[in-house]
Amino acid sequence: MANIKSAKKRVITDQKNAARNKMIRSGVKTSIKKVDAAIAAGDKDAAQAALRDATSKIDKAETKGVMHKNTASRKVSRLAAAVNKMQ
Repeated sequence: MANIKSAKKRVITDQKNAARNKMIRSGVKTSIKKVDAAIAAGDKDAAQAALRDATSKIDKAETKGVMHKNTASRKVSRLAAAVNKMQ
């Protein structure tokens, strides 16, 4: 355990940031799963609505520095391609 006051503060700050990042990543994963579920069900309207939500969450994760910009772009691109591929 840290003895120096600034090190103790840093530990607490790191824990807060880790919890925030985990929450954001979890939300992104959930929204991606909703898109995949709508695609599997064959519901194009629901898939497009879920895609808009997922894109928003992924972009926010990128903006907050939780996700790299190329990773975010790749995820959005793959989801959009999957939705567009539906009949």
